[in-house]
Amino acid sequence: MINEGTVNVSYIIATILFILALGGLSNQETARRGNWYGIIGMAIALIATIASDNVTANFEKLIVALLVGGSVGLLLARRVQMTQMPELVAILHSLVGLAAVAVGFANFMDPDRLAHYAGVELTIHDVETYIGILIGAVTFSGSVIAFGKLSGKIGGSPMLLPARHWLNLALLIGAFWFGYQFVVQSAAGGGLDPLVIMTGIALLFGVHMVMAIGGADMPVVVSMLNSYSGWAASATGFMLGNDLLIVTGALVGSSGAILSYIMCRAMNRKFINVIAGGFGTGGGTTAASGGEDQGEVVPIDPAETAEMLLNAREVMIIPGYGMAVAQAQHTVFEITKALRDKGVNVRFGIHPVAGRMPGHMNVLLAEAKVPYDIVFEMDEINEDFPDVDVSVVIGANDIVNPSALTDPDSPIAGMPVLECWKGKTSIVLKRSMATGYAGVQNPLFFLENTRMLFGDAKSTLDEVLKAL
Repeated sequence: MINEGTVNVSYIIATILFILALGGLSNQETARRGNWYGIIGMAIALIATIASDNVTANFEKLIVALLVGGSVGLLLARRVQMTQMPELVAILHSLVGLAAVAVGFANFMDPDRLAHYAGVELTIHDVETYIGILIGAVTFSGSVIAFGKLSGKIGGSPMLLPARHWLNLALLIGAFWFGYQFVVQSAAGGGLDPLVIMTGIALLFGVHMVMAIGGADMPVVVSMLNSYSGWAASATGFMLGNDLLIVTGALVGSSGAILSYIMCRAMNRKFINVIAGGFGTGGGTTAASGGEDQGEVVPIDPAETAEMLLNAREVMIIPGYGMAVAQAQHTVFEITKALRDKGVNVRFGIHPVAGRMPGHMNVLLAEAKVPYDIVFEMDEINEDFPDVDVSVVIGANDIVNPSALTDPDSPIAGMPVLECWKGKTSIVLKRSMATGYAGVQNPLFFLENTRMLFGDAKSTLDEVLKAL
């Protein structure tokens, strides 16, 4: 066992490593190093906590729990595909929320609680417990619903209840009221009833909040729940008096909140509108908002696609969730390499919300070893499309939809998109004419300078690669 001073020094080192990890993850070239900083920091934190003088009783049970949890995590890391990463992240967030709720109730039901705290200290401790359980419950239920939506077990369309904003307000007022009752009753040795009722309210709020959010907003939801899980961890740290948990939770919570804000700004939406059910709630009435066709499409085969790419000077590849589902990123890299060897300038355009979680497409391309210097964010390359000869849209829909700019009644109205239709030709790879995750038909498919390459993205791209 190690003394408290050694534990504190270990926590300081772990905190510094966590900060370095966040800094490393902010850039693709340093992301791998950032991951290692985080891994080492977490290992130090775990070892210091387990070996501290505070952990004496039930040591064997703790080791068993760590082995079980570590084994499950290792199994998931090996088996889960990149296409399933968004729902994995969501369900892991739910575990953080559930842990915060469990720790909060265990902390409250400690028989020696009133002996340790009294007066103002008891009130502060009760508020910490209440807030930890509140945030944890919202995070847990919201993350479970997000998992269901991302995995397709729950429909992506928003569930819009009558007077839903009033319902949210009533739940919020109820949480405050029962919080007051909890603090008052806790000082007298009670408080369990209002705490349980509040937990139920928070669970309902988490379900309603995420159910009311449309499919196109799910990347923001994942980022938002990441922030919530951080604040839940921080609140748990206050409950347990663990400084490292407080700091780590605050780092996760603040970084997740900043990322959510950045993504909302990129989509031209206010964060509060997303939480209240932003995208997918408009239910536009025009053809652009529905699933019906808006004209004839012009199909193209892989051989024609290859010929068009070989004759181009500037090619822009726009990946979407369909590329992830088809596991086509490695073939995309081979095509990119073949074209660049023949003197074609190939670049990638990444929309901030492409895929189902922040950075999803960037990770897939990095996995396929696509060079970082030819991968660009939307704001960096949107003005270049008039000079692009061929844009290849791989399984994307909403992020290249002109109706976001032209149809004020569209559910995605106002969202900045990659304006590939301004180039000479757009080739769109899709399995069918089905709408995207936001349930919005795309007028791009029916434009004169658009060609549709139907089929599984990997299979069709393999044929294109052979033709090249």
